[in-house]
Amino acid sequence: MITKERTSRIDDILTRKQTSLQVMLDDVASSQNISAIIRSCDGVGVLNFYYASKENVDARIHKTITQGTHRWMNRERIVYEKRVKFLKAKQAKGFQIVVTHLEEKSIAFSKVDYTKPTILVMGNEKEGTSQEVLALADEVIIIPMLGMAQSLNVSVATGLILYEAQRQLDEVGAYDVSQLLDEEREEIKKEWIYRDVIRHRSKGSIFY
Repeated sequence: MITKERTSRIDDILTRKQTSLQVMLDDVASSQNISAIIRSCDGVGVLNFYYASKENVDARIHKTITQGTHRWMNRERIVYEKRVKFLKAKQAKGFQIVVTHLEEKSIAFSKVDYTKPTILVMGNEKEGTSQEVLALADEVIIIPMLGMAQSLNVSVATGLILYEAQRQLDEVGAYDVSQLLDEEREEIKKEWIYRDVIRHRSKGSIFY
């Protein structure tokens, strides 16, 4: 059984979910980094989260890091060899591909217009974004660094970029009106409520 307050909270979360802001990880290796990125995604209302790994295995989720936020978004593993095709399909639907990479044409992350449909691609901790994915980029961005290090940890960098996107989206009122169609909203709501009830039952708490 679920309370009206819990149902209302789920409704509020779904209202703020941004289908036009998506994230994809291009072979990010650390499960801790992946989990921290998921938590940042939830914080800014990302609904759709994608990842691809060379090993083509499901990402390990650290619940102590995500604090349960992984349950409130769609997570999908993309077959590594099909990630370019996947991103091209996103472009065909009107998404701009924003990729982090240090090169001559890179611009500061805050210069991008994130009010456009955007899929943010973050690369591997050591090698960065793959050349195949980089070749598709509509915008190549960097986070300006004033110290000795040339880059931030990938989870920290993702959080900074996402909160710049959140700032821009908030300014145009994107969080005030649901981006989901009524049918999509109800389908997701039913799934979330079901999983929430099952989770609490497994903990011996049916009424909450």
